[in-house]
Amino acid sequence: MWQQQFVLAVLLGIVAMLVFTRVKPSFIFFGAAFIAFLSGSVELSDLANNFTNPSLLTLVLLILASCALEKTRLISWVSRSLSSQRLGSVVAKLGLSTALLSSFTNNTAVVVSLIGAVKRNQTHAPSRLLLPLSYAAILGGTLTLIGTSTNLIINSFVEDAGLPSLHFFTPTLIGLAVLAGGLVILIPLSYWLPNNDDSGQDDLPYFLEARVEPGSQLVGKTIAENNLRALRKLFLAEVIRDGQTVASVKPDFELQARDRLLFCGDIESVATLQEINGLTLFGQHHLNGQHLIEVVVSSSASICSSTLKASRFRERFDAVVVAIRRGHERLEGGLGSVVLSAGDTLVLVPGKRFNSERKTQRREFVQVNDLDSSARLDDKKSLLVLLGFVAVIGVSLLDVLPLIKGLSLYLLALLAAGIVQLSELRRRFPIDIMVIVGSALSIAQLMLSSGLSASVGQFFMHTFDGFGVYGALVATYLLTLILTELVTNNAAAALAFPLGYSMAMSYGVDPMPFVMAVLFGASASFISPYGYQTNLLVFSIGNYRLKDYLRIGIPMSLTYSTLVLSLIPYFFPF
Repeated sequence: MWQQQFVLAVLLGIVAMLVFTRVKPSFIFFGAAFIAFLSGSVELSDLANNFTNPSLLTLVLLILASCALEKTRLISWVSRSLSSQRLGSVVAKLGLSTALLSSFTNNTAVVVSLIGAVKRNQTHAPSRLLLPLSYAAILGGTLTLIGTSTNLIINSFVEDAGLPSLHFFTPTLIGLAVLAGGLVILIPLSYWLPNNDDSGQDDLPYFLEARVEPGSQLVGKTIAENNLRALRKLFLAEVIRDGQTVASVKPDFELQARDRLLFCGDIESVATLQEINGLTLFGQHHLNGQHLIEVVVSSSASICSSTLKASRFRERFDAVVVAIRRGHERLEGGLGSVVLSAGDTLVLVPGKRFNSERKTQRREFVQVNDLDSSARLDDKKSLLVLLGFVAVIGVSLLDVLPLIKGLSLYLLALLAAGIVQLSELRRRFPIDIMVIVGSALSIAQLMLSSGLSASVGQFFMHTFDGFGVYGALVATYLLTLILTELVTNNAAAALAFPLGYSMAMSYGVDPMPFVMAVLFGASASFISPYGYQTNLLVFSIGNYRLKDYLRIGIPMSLTYSTLVLSLIPYFFPF
C-alpha cells in the first residue's frame, strides 16, 4: 500500500510541476524517475532498457532524418502551392500537403520546415496560415504510427505491457476521417484569424544578388508581371544590365536575360530566391543542402578594403558568400563588387575546409554563428533523398528490414554523401524527448507494478458505473485531452496510458479501444498554444493571442472529439 501512495505522490508532484511551474518537462520527468530509482522502486537495468526502447530510438532517427528531408525540393513545391489568391484554397492545399508530409515524418519537423515557406508566401499574411499549418500537422500525425512522437511513445507503452505492437497503419482509418472533418471546418475558420502582416520593409539588412537565366520564364516580362515587387520581406533595390545600374526599378521595367537583380531581405530570402524559377542566386552553383553560417568581419581581417573577388574569398576560406549585411545601410553594386569593411556580416555556405579551420580564422572573423536556415538540395539530390526515405518505409512495411535498421542505414548514407553534417545532427538531437519518454516509461511501469493504475481503474469503474465500458472510454479520452492541453502531448500519453490500460483490464475487454482513446486524445491539442509543440512554434511567429486559439480551436476540438469517439468503437470493438 505504501508503494501505491509513493507513486501517487510522485504523479501528483509531476502534474503540479507541469501545470504551475515553468520547469522544463524533461527535468520534471527525469527528476521523478531518479527519485523512483533512489527509493529502490525502479531498478537500474529497467531504467536503462527504457532509455533504449526501440520505439524511442526509431523516433530519434526519424527526427534526425528530417534534417535532410527539409532541404529537398518538396518544401519549394509546397511554397509554390501557396500562390493562389483565395485563402480557402491555400489553406486546403497547405493542409493536405502538410498532413501528407506529417504522416510519414515527425510532424514537428514538418512545421519547422514549412514555417519559412509560409512566411515567404506573397499572397496572404503568415498569421492566416500558420495556425492552420500547425493543426494540419497535428491531424496528419494521426494518420500513421510514425506521424507524431506521441504515437511511437504509446507504442512503446503497448509493447511494454506485453501487447502486440501497433502496425504502421493502425490509426489510419480514424486518422483519415478526422483529417477530412478537420479540414472541412478549418477552411472557413481560417477567415477568422487575424491579419498580422509584418511585411514592412523597415528591417531588411541583408544584401543579395540573383541573375536572370537565358530562356527563363522571367525574360520579356515586367517586374510587376513577375511579382518581383510584391515579395514579402524581400525588396528589389536595383538592376544591373550590361554594367549599367538601374537604381529606381519601376513596375513596368522589362527583364532581359543575364540581368543582375540586387535585393534587400532577411535570412529567409536565400531560400526565397532559390525557389523562383529562372533566377540563379549569387553562388548558387555551390549550394547543395549545406547549413548556412553567419560571420562578422574582424577589424584585423586581411579581407578588409577588398572585394570578394579581389580577396579570392572562396579559394582562401572554402566558403561562398550569398548575402552581406552592413548595419541598416543599403549597399549598391553587385555582391562581388562590395568592398568589405570591419563589422560586415556575411552569410556563408561553408565547405569542409572552412568548418575544420574555424579556430584558426579568429583573425579574420570576430564570431561565427550557425544559422537555422539551410541551402536547398539540387533536383538530383532531392530525388535521391526522397526515394531513399520512401524505400526505407517500403521495406519496413514489407517486413524486409525493421524501420530502426533502415533508418540507421539511411542516416549513415546521408552522412557519407555529405547531405547532412554531424554538427547538424548534434543540434537537432532530441535530448528532451529522449529524457521525457525514457523517464515516463519508468513511471508507467511503476504505476502498473505497484497496482496504482488498477486501483485508479476501479475508482473510474465505480464513478462511471451507470455509463458502462463506453463511458469509461469517453472518460479516458477526455482525461487524456485535458492533460494534453495542460501538460503537453507526450506527458499526457505517459500519464494516461496506464489508467486506460487498467480500465480495460478491469472491464475485461480488449484494451485496443482504450489505447486508441489515449493515442488520439494525446494529439487533440487545439485550444492551447502550450499543449502541443507545433502550436507553440507558430504562437510568436504568427503574433497570435490566446483568444485566436480559443476561437479556432474549440470548434476544431469538438469536431475532432466527436469523430474520434464515434469511430473508435466501430473500428476497434470492445
